[in-house]
Amino acid sequence: MSENAPNRETHGFQAEVKQLLQLMIHSMYSNKEVFLRELVSNASDALDTLRFQAVADDSLFENDPDLAIWIEADADNRTVSITDNGIGMNRDEVIDRIGTIAKSGTRAFLDSLSGDQKKDAHLIGQFGVGFYSSFIVADRVTVTTRKAGEQTGIRWESDGGGEYTLEEVAKPGRGTEVTLHLREGEDEFLEPARLRHLIERYSDHIAFPIRMRADKSDEETEKPGEWEQVNRGAPLWARPKSDISEDEYKAFYKHVGHDFDDPLTWTHNKVEGSQEYTSLLYIPKRAPFDMFDPQRQSHGVKLYVQRVFIMDDAEQLMPRYLRFVRGIIDSNDLPLNVSRELLQSNRVIDRIRAGSVKKLLGLLEDMAEKRPEDYDAFWSEFGPVLKEGVVEDSDNRDTIAALIRASSTHDDDAAQKVSLSDYVARMQPGQEKIYYHTAESLAAAKNSPHLEVFRKKGIEVLLLTDRVDEWVMAHLTEFEGKAFQSVAKGALDLGEAETDEEKAEQEKLENESRHLLERLKAALGETVGEVRVTHRLTDSPACLVADEAGLSAHLERILKEAGQSIPMGSKAHLEVNPTHPLVKRMDGETDDDRFGEWAHLLHEQAVLAEGGELDDPATFVRRMNQMLLSLSGDGGNRDGAAA
Repeated sequence: MSENAPNRETHGFQAEVKQLLQLMIHSMYSNKEVFLRELVSNASDALDTLRFQAVADDSLFENDPDLAIWIEADADNRTVSITDNGIGMNRDEVIDRIGTIAKSGTRAFLDSLSGDQKKDAHLIGQFGVGFYSSFIVADRVTVTTRKAGEQTGIRWESDGGGEYTLEEVAKPGRGTEVTLHLREGEDEFLEPARLRHLIERYSDHIAFPIRMRADKSDEETEKPGEWEQVNRGAPLWARPKSDISEDEYKAFYKHVGHDFDDPLTWTHNKVEGSQEYTSLLYIPKRAPFDMFDPQRQSHGVKLYVQRVFIMDDAEQLMPRYLRFVRGIIDSNDLPLNVSRELLQSNRVIDRIRAGSVKKLLGLLEDMAEKRPEDYDAFWSEFGPVLKEGVVEDSDNRDTIAALIRASSTHDDDAAQKVSLSDYVARMQPGQEKIYYHTAESLAAAKNSPHLEVFRKKGIEVLLLTDRVDEWVMAHLTEFEGKAFQSVAKGALDLGEAETDEEKAEQEKLENESRHLLERLKAALGETVGEVRVTHRLTDSPACLVADEAGLSAHLERILKEAGQSIPMGSKAHLEVNPTHPLVKRMDGETDDDRFGEWAHLLHEQAVLAEGGELDDPATFVRRMNQMLLSLSGDGGNRDGAAA
């Protein structure tokens, strides 16, 4: 490129691009051969896009309908070129796609990288590096491209530092040519045999011809030096399953899912009859970093019609709670000019979606039964997302509920996940409800005072710590005929788990504590709803309990953190344990002012015990210090130690 080109411009990379380039060169060097797979995948996408757009405007073919990818090594100049005659790019698209990473949350993602090359390589590959992988093996990259239907081409060039250059050029054919100027020590990629091996390994499934020069040293080659196809060039999903190896399935996943890891599992199905479609759907090993970002750029499921690419990430094909699924669906029943708007209300799409969802849920059921370790790995990555299906997909709610895994109090290792079926099978004789508790963390859930009576009686409680759980449990009302019951909501009724003697003792305790309850209610006023004797506590003095239909304290905290207003409703009720020494001491307090201080302290402790925050921490500290002084016998200082 001429240094004095009159239309040459110099631009700075977006800061995130510069950081990613440096991290990639160092972290992904052990996987450097993936650059070819990534560039071939990009070329294939460009060809797919052209073929789809040409359905409406065949002039985009420019009298060249033979779509293909060409790869050539030039040993003299130490370059490798990957060329396609796909849709190409104009100037603005080059800047947007190469100079910028247009992904929400990119900065936070890059800041999360640790410097551990092996770990970061997985994360960067998961992020989707595409074109930038060129700089793993090249110290300079040139991109020459012309968008189909336009007259002027653009040349982009960079050494992977902080800048790149752009200039307009004449380019006879549409499409894109990426030329890698290899670094010292990367001569292996100048060997045609090495490139052919990588194409066979990573890109044999590409649905367009990949062409290289015929080997001049091969005596069996009739026309040495001429272009010949080196891949099968047929869509992998269209081949019989018996003809596809496991390695080929994995290679196709990496192409369609833009992932560097192998998939966890997949399902390949051909449906014939009243409708015809083929699906090849994968479940990844790891969740994308932006899975919960509403603006995420998902790779999702690609839609093909009669093997012609129609659109990427066709959200109508897969519900939101399966947004981690990757793959393709190829329909024979849709028109080639189908639009996103048409997909919104299309019976063919509805049937494809319903059938695909059942296949995927069946795949998960099979994995849970036959490969429990793999299912545990799946659940740790995607469990919170799958649970959204309880709310979103009423038709499959029971199936999804059976796939749920949760921690529980079944054993000391509460991190061990159990299924709802496991829980029901272990229910105590006469137990009619499935008990659960939601909390911010597993530690907070395990140590909650709400669990005390359940531990005493050996009743298992599910411990739910995903932020989505409150929402899910509002819609999951029963499982296998057993109703769900939060241990922190409503009046506790253990049914047959309580003996007649225990019920009589509880009634006696309530009668004896009426005066105490009245004093506590008078002292706390509107701070709480009711004040009542607890059924839940055995070791703690008090706890807070929401109404059966009210918001739990955990849900209120989630809403506040999200900046949402809390609906007006009844306040939490304070349940006290009259047998606790602290409560007994309060009951004997004759000074109403001091009793009021103790009452507020009791309430504040209950708030903290369930992970809440106090409105006035300083006053709590003053009350606590005052109580400690009084218990130590130094009650003369009524204000206690300074907060």
